[in-house]
Amino acid sequence: MHALLVEDDDRMAQALGTALARRGHTVRRVGRALDALRHAREAEFVLLDLGLPDLDGLELLRLLRTVCDAPLIVVTARCEERDIVQGLRAGADDYVVKPFRMAELIARIDTVRRRTDARSGRSGSGPADGAGRPVRSGDVEVDLAGRTVTVAGAGIRLTRREFDVLAHLAARPDEVHSRAEILDRIWGDAFLAASRSLDVHVAGIRAKTGRSGLVRTVRGFGYQLGSPAPPDERDVRGAGHGVPDGPPGGGR
Repeated sequence: MHALLVEDDDRMAQALGTALARRGHTVRRVGRALDALRHAREAEFVLLDLGLPDLDGLELLRLLRTVCDAPLIVVTARCEERDIVQGLRAGADDYVVKPFRMAELIARIDTVRRRTDARSGRSGSGPADGAGRPVRSGDVEVDLAGRTVTVAGAGIRLTRREFDVLAHLAARPDEVHSRAEILDRIWGDAFLAASRSLDVHVAGIRAKTGRSGLVRTVRGFGYQLGSPAPPDERDVRGAGHGVPDGPPGGGR
């Protein structure tokens, strides 16, 4: 694997680079956002620090996601919930806060690679394995094989992880899926139930599709593919006057 390491701290970069090299990976280390964008297309994996000297790391993450679909883990000292949520929504596959144990980071890298590399043909590489015809729910169509989503015929751009969650629900639309099952299948760790990662991605699916009922919350258990209805005229008028959306129903 060829990893792009975006880290401006020399000591941290050396430690991470050494750990990756010991596992047989090649590493290109850069310390500035412009260099990261220049080399993004060649990367098979990205480790991204948010504290960069020339551009805010979250903004760089959004830019990277326009040119690079490689698995990406944020590795940063920013530990505020707001930063974590923004990082996940911007397209990070995982978020690790410094200081961390190197063995844990390597395990997370292995898990993200195994679970999210859409280009892999190995069994179990994603929730859309063995997918057949597209799944329809209301005016939403989920193409599991093509990894696309349309709403009322218009394409919707989801992050890789958002699509993985939606595809997992769509593959068995009649079933209610527990949080532990989804976390184990998509994140590779059923014990992430204390985190907000799943809730953040469900909220992202609802917001981007404009169909709050597409993912139904089964309180205290998990989620199921819902039967969304297009927002009526009152909803549109309300949204235009700053009426806040309802809670995503985290289902904790």
